[in-house]
Amino acid sequence: MRRRLVISYLLLMVLVLFALETPLAVTLASRETDRVRADRLADATRFASLAGPALRGGSPGPLGGELAAYDDLYRIGAAVVDRDRRTVAASGRWDPGGGTGPAVDTALSGQQFSGPESIWPWEDGPLVTAVPINDGGEVLGAVVTTTPAGPVRRTVTVWWLMLAGIGLLAVLACVSTAFGLAGWVLRPVTELDVATHEIAEGRRTARVRPRLGPPELRRLATSFNDMVDAVSDVMDRQRAFVAHASHQLRNPLTALRLRVEELGPSLTDPDGRAEHRLALEETDRLATVLDALLTLARAEREENQRVTVDAGAAAASRVVAWLPLARHRAVTLRLDAGESPAYARTVPTAIDQALDALIDNAVKFSGAGGEVTVTVRPADGGTELTVRDTGPGMTASQLGQATERFWRAPDAQNVDGAGLGLTIAAVLVDASDGRLTMRQGEPRGLVAELWFPAPPDDPGTPGAPHAADEPAAPQRHGEPVGR
Repeated sequence: MRRRLVISYLLLMVLVLFALETPLAVTLASRETDRVRADRLADATRFASLAGPALRGGSPGPLGGELAAYDDLYRIGAAVVDRDRRTVAASGRWDPGGGTGPAVDTALSGQQFSGPESIWPWEDGPLVTAVPINDGGEVLGAVVTTTPAGPVRRTVTVWWLMLAGIGLLAVLACVSTAFGLAGWVLRPVTELDVATHEIAEGRRTARVRPRLGPPELRRLATSFNDMVDAVSDVMDRQRAFVAHASHQLRNPLTALRLRVEELGPSLTDPDGRAEHRLALEETDRLATVLDALLTLARAEREENQRVTVDAGAAAASRVVAWLPLARHRAVTLRLDAGESPAYARTVPTAIDQALDALIDNAVKFSGAGGEVTVTVRPADGGTELTVRDTGPGMTASQLGQATERFWRAPDAQNVDGAGLGLTIAAVLVDASDGRLTMRQGEPRGLVAELWFPAPPDDPGTPGAPHAADEPAAPQRHGEPVGR
């Protein structure tokens, strides 16, 4: 029995080493490749600064000598090509083949190129880098270098042999100590194995006793139990949310769209047909929002994708979308935002869905003659969006329960709604590392404040993602947009 246990323990050790050393070996190869790539890009960038005057003047000048000296010193082929892909200057080891075509195309499009991503010991191809030669935003040509992969392959091979040696030493140490530790370790490992299989089969109540075996395994048992508790809690909340959301939202939304579609043939007025088309588009958008919400619920404990959003444009879009309902209920809906964009970093659709929930509640409870104001301004290193209404507001106790799923105020039980709006807003704001606060307005009403962090980089630079589109002619600076 002990020998079989030692063999099993040794196999487990080998598997653990393989699982740990394989990503480490990949990381070492990538790091060595990145180091060489960074050096080549730096050299190519220097040549690009020297090649600009040569390309503008039509004469290579001392550029050819620089490339030749670089080739002799480092044995790296380099060349300068113009925008027509003609070679202006090249070193002796320059080979126009070998995968340089895509590199030249990428550099002439204004972007840097380097490939392959990692050099493995069994690969022979060179490391190709290319940078564009710019002059006032115009691409005049490109600098291309081809680095032999032999030195990188040798370095990576040495690292991998060292990892293999370390793994072999660990295996030998494991064999020498396994016989003495087998009996002590056997019982807690067996319990851990049994509990893991039970949980995998769906019995989430299985746990491991933390008082058996060495201290390391006791801590492992405690951590394992904590992990199972956390996973069980997430699964319970996820299943409850999916079941309730599917029941409360999917069926009414499908029925609503079918009813709206049936209205189409009876509409003859052009304005009515346009409103009918917008209503269908809005139901489609709601279906998309529901799918995104369910996806977010399933990934509640995972890292969510972030996008950069113009909060002012998103707020203007939602105000315009809610204007028909505000007019129907004789409520004044205003937008107060600055002229310059107010960017925020959020999960997709976070601002849109949070504002939809807050504006819906504000318009619903303000009553005829009420006012709803949506304000966008920078605050605390991010962007703050405030929805202020003149409705009855909430008590302090109700404010503490408002974001619970399916919670309804006692005096709002007969008001349309599923009790999910503020919950959705809170989940999306939390996933965006933002915050949602609500308080009583003065002299009456409710003030809901959304805060989102600013993007790490300047969103005004070219290529910055913008998740919200500007609506047609949005009103700002506190001007009423409807009643």
